[in-house]
Amino acid sequence: MPTRRYNNPKNSGYKKRDMLFVGERRIEVAQNIVKYKIKEGNNKGDVMSTKKIEKIPGKKPRPIEGKKSAAAVLRGVVDMVYNNAWQAKKRGELVGWSSSKFPIELAKAFDLNVVYPENHAATTAAKKDGLRLCQAAEDMGFDNDICGYARISLAYAAGEPTDARKMPQPDFLLCCNNICNCMTKWYENIARMHNIPLIMVDIPFSNTVEVPEEQVDYLVGQFEHAIKQLEELTGKKFKEEKFQAACDMANRTAAAWLKSCNYMGYKPSPLSGFDLFNHMADIVAARCEVEAAEGFELLAEEFEQSVKEGTSTWEYPEEHRILFEGIPCWPGLKPLYEPLKNNGVNVTSVVYAPAFGFQYGNIREMAAAYSKAPCSVCIETGVEWRETMAKQNGISGALVNYNRSCKPWSGAMPEIERRWKEDLGIPVVHFDGDQADERNFSTEQYNTRVQGLVEIMEERKQDKLAKGEEIYTNFDNTKETDWSKPTLEN
Repeated sequence: MPTRRYNNPKNSGYKKRDMLFVGERRIEVAQNIVKYKIKEGNNKGDVMSTKKIEKIPGKKPRPIEGKKSAAAVLRGVVDMVYNNAWQAKKRGELVGWSSSKFPIELAKAFDLNVVYPENHAATTAAKKDGLRLCQAAEDMGFDNDICGYARISLAYAAGEPTDARKMPQPDFLLCCNNICNCMTKWYENIARMHNIPLIMVDIPFSNTVEVPEEQVDYLVGQFEHAIKQLEELTGKKFKEEKFQAACDMANRTAAAWLKSCNYMGYKPSPLSGFDLFNHMADIVAARCEVEAAEGFELLAEEFEQSVKEGTSTWEYPEEHRILFEGIPCWPGLKPLYEPLKNNGVNVTSVVYAPAFGFQYGNIREMAAAYSKAPCSVCIETGVEWRETMAKQNGISGALVNYNRSCKPWSGAMPEIERRWKEDLGIPVVHFDGDQADERNFSTEQYNTRVQGLVEIMEERKQDKLAKGEEIYTNFDNTKETDWSKPTLEN
């Protein structure tokens, strides 16, 4: 049995001293005491902000007249998906586990009930039971450097219980590695545990901006093979009309989801990016369900009403607008949100949420759409996605989660950060986090990084206001994404 290793900042010397250089400020953390020293001649002092921004009276949005709130409707959607799976299990029908970006439209053509381990793991982590399952997986011999979602899922598949959200054990698996290659081994292990079929769709990394036709051919061939495997699994024939209905519904859901995401571009915004994080389970688990499409259409309607009435789910002054990069630290959503709220910093750009709102018109376009996930596209595409969103929505800084669980995502971030600073001219601050394993997130470090970012953004804001310049990024005050520049320069 391997020795368990803990990736805990408090056990690695972090508590003694962590230094972050931002402009002319030096932020020191020593024995968890935070002080700010400003280099302005002999003027010294502690300028750690103690203000607490209060809610704006009358800012809270209201539901559409005669309807439930979209948040309430969408909470019921995920519950419906899991309840349907449990009912199918009781009837003796097959229930599958699927990776979040598997072409689920194929399974819907066979009326299969499918649930999502990534969604289950995120919920388990958010409800503070993720660490226990991560440790259970480590006791089984899985290294704690692998994805926290994977560890939670592997422990649950092996029989470790949790009350966070109960999910039926699988009769088959649907796996696609467009999210990351960890998915492959994760699902292979579960297939061996349960001795069940694994249907795999391999999607190569996209080294070019456009998905090449030969890759589309390769994927369409795999879709056809997956259909044959599903026919063998279910004893049913593929129904083209059911497949088309599933595709139509997935496109409708995606359109409503993207429309909702786009409301972040309004100033002030009728929402916070954290609202979208709360709805990720719906776009992952229910893309082909009419209830999800209707829920997101209602959400967009509410945001439109908020724009007209001057209300927002972000009920505080919008002093700054930022891009939040990466998957949230689900066990620490409140510690993530609080320092932003207390400094009037609204998240108005996120790549994680709209990445699941892909649309297509035919089977080849579907293959190309599934090829584009945050961890499966080249750096140039990743930079362009984020920079375009930043220009459309308007931001003055970026906060990056170096997610220990998602190494493919975090591995590209130093280069993406460099390009943001040059092309957008914004301060970028990062912190160490984890989407599921709370040992890898330090509230003290995070608070320090946020405070440093706020200090820089406030200085720049006052300077731009004095000069009569636009505070936030747009297409006129930033550089175009440079497609010709090599990733590494000599």
